[in-house]
Amino acid sequence: MAGPIAESAPPPPTNKDDHGSGGRTARNLVVTALGLLGGALLLRKLSKSTPPWDHPRKVSDALVGEKFSTEQATQDPETYFNLRLNACPAAELADGSRIIYVEQAFWRTPDKPYRQRFLKVKPCPKDVKCDVEVSSYAVRDAEEYKNFCERPGNQRPQPEEISRDLAEHLTTIHLSHCGQGEQCLYKGSTPPGGFPNSWNGATSCTSDLVVFKDGEIHCWDRGFNDEGAQVWGLEKGPYEFKPAASE
Repeated sequence: MAGPIAESAPPPPTNKDDHGSGGRTARNLVVTALGLLGGALLLRKLSKSTPPWDHPRKVSDALVGEKFSTEQATQDPETYFNLRLNACPAAELADGSRIIYVEQAFWRTPDKPYRQRFLKVKPCPKDVKCDVEVSSYAVRDAEEYKNFCERPGNQRPQPEEISRDLAEHLTTIHLSHCGQGEQCLYKGSTPPGGFPNSWNGATSCTSDLVVFKDGEIHCWDRGFNDEGAQVWGLEKGPYEFKPAASE
């Protein structure tokens, strides 16, 4: 930066007295100082505009993949089923939100999911104390999206269709980055009181989610009636889905 500016400065005086030499030196020092100051200010501005953590991307990357509750089902078959959870990127909306498609099925019948959802992952609103907001939505035509992740790209609904196929909003979880010394990457839950839910006698439901660095996730969905009694969901603890072992 100093080179071009110095080259555009006025030509030095023809005489070579000490006064002229000192003037040139002073001017060069001023130009150099201004160049360094400008560079420092630009670097400072860039560092402020680029957050050190891209929270939505990190959460999205951790949620994606094929995961199983096999270990839990083996250790406690009376409480936990052997389930397969499969998730993959589906679209990115104009506001930067990432849409993830998720299927849940029994381990023996992965091509017959009993639950299909869209997850919208984006930064938390400024008025909410959290880092990432994960909202779940029903799929408008579940049959059309069955086994979405296994299909070639040209056989999937395209992003513009996906944005229209987010149906009923079900829950929203507010995740915060785990503190130093914790094993998790992000953790959080639905706001107090949860969200409306009418399945199996419930009037509200809550969700808890913990995301780990290696892609393991713990999720716990529960439904409650008007009296606050739990009417569906596990009572013992969350499902622990671990990534499929790489071959």
